[in-house]
Amino acid sequence: MFYLSKIEHTLPLPAPQLSRPIREAIHTELEKLFLDKVIANLGLCISVYDIKSIEGGFIYPGDGAPTYTVVFNLIMFRPFVGEIMTAKLLSSDADGLRLSLGFFDDIYVPLQHLPSPNEFKAESKNRCRYPYLIFSLNKYTKGTWYWKYEEQSYPVDDSDMIKFRIQNVTYPSIPVEQPKESKPFAPMLVTGSIDHDGLGPVSWWPGQEEDAEEEEEETAAEE
Repeated sequence: MFYLSKIEHTLPLPAPQLSRPIREAIHTELEKLFLDKVIANLGLCISVYDIKSIEGGFIYPGDGAPTYTVVFNLIMFRPFVGEIMTAKLLSSDADGLRLSLGFFDDIYVPLQHLPSPNEFKAESKNRCRYPYLIFSLNKYTKGTWYWKYEEQSYPVDDSDMIKFRIQNVTYPSIPVEQPKESKPFAPMLVTGSIDHDGLGPVSWWPGQEEDAEEEEEETAAEE
């Protein structure tokens, strides 16, 4: 889930930072540049772990800031395919589920990765008074998914933690333009699945609640 990634970066140090110790000043600038940013194929930057080396300090013509070449380690969030993780339900619509780890919200469980047979029940307040518009609104309708098993319906709601398996991690290219109705652009997308025994809301599987609570505490400690 979390990795150390070694990076080399050329960094101009702004004049207001020159009164501080050099290592401290560069650490601050690196956090401004990388913290909470996604680096393609590396993941989401959680923190600057340490600085390995600092070289340079040259002032180039026309530039009043000294430039340094810095080698440092970043703590990156990058789940691997097949990993089992635990998250909270952020939203649910006819396309599937969106989950959150607290520090990362772009986790999606699409319809094809939900346990079957299943059923989606839309919120009544979203029903359309014009029948001919219902089809076009379906994919935007919020509601609750249910897994139907042995004549029982098990809801996927936000009352407990949800275990899921990582299916894919992608880094979409930045679009030139986006339709107004499209979802906000996410530089890293995680696709998950709950279509397997032991996955889904922990309340579906007796004895997993305590494990989920311990995992949540460990994740919070690592942050």
